[in-house]
Amino acid sequence: MTDLATARPALFSRPLPILIFIVIAVILDQIVKIAVDHYLPLQEAVPVIPMLALYRTYNLGVAFSMLSGMDGWFIVGMRLIIVAFVLYLWHRTAKDRWLAHLGYALIIAGAIGNLIDRFAYGHVIDYILFHTETWSFAVFNLADSFITVGAGCVILDEMLQKPKKADH
Repeated sequence: MTDLATARPALFSRPLPILIFIVIAVILDQIVKIAVDHYLPLQEAVPVIPMLALYRTYNLGVAFSMLSGMDGWFIVGMRLIIVAFVLYLWHRTAKDRWLAHLGYALIIAGAIGNLIDRFAYGHVIDYILFHTETWSFAVFNLADSFITVGAGCVILDEMLQKPKKADH
């Protein structure tokens, strides 16, 4: 028996658990964005701790305001292609690679959360700002964090994989 045959499938390698996780993550993202949109002043920093503030702004681009000059439908199409590609990767990845499957779930949840904003408002609601007196990072949201952490999980999973033996 091979290691692969005895390997236990990762929780998020199965459709129902990944779907439940994604739905919960998207709902959480949307609840936070609705609260931010209703209660935070527009483009006014609300300090939380040193170097962290809440700052409601509207992003017309993708994560961290990249491609903000592009047409909205181009961005929507690009996000849909990314979700489809990540679903393809999820399906093709070995069932025991839990870190990769977690990463795919996070990326999909983040992309869907921002897609909902794009369809509902025509922009994405961003609200997290890291800054100092002389520097600030792009304003982002929970969905952007899901995408970033998810990509990190996939990269880390790849780095932790044992090299395959060459067949000769």
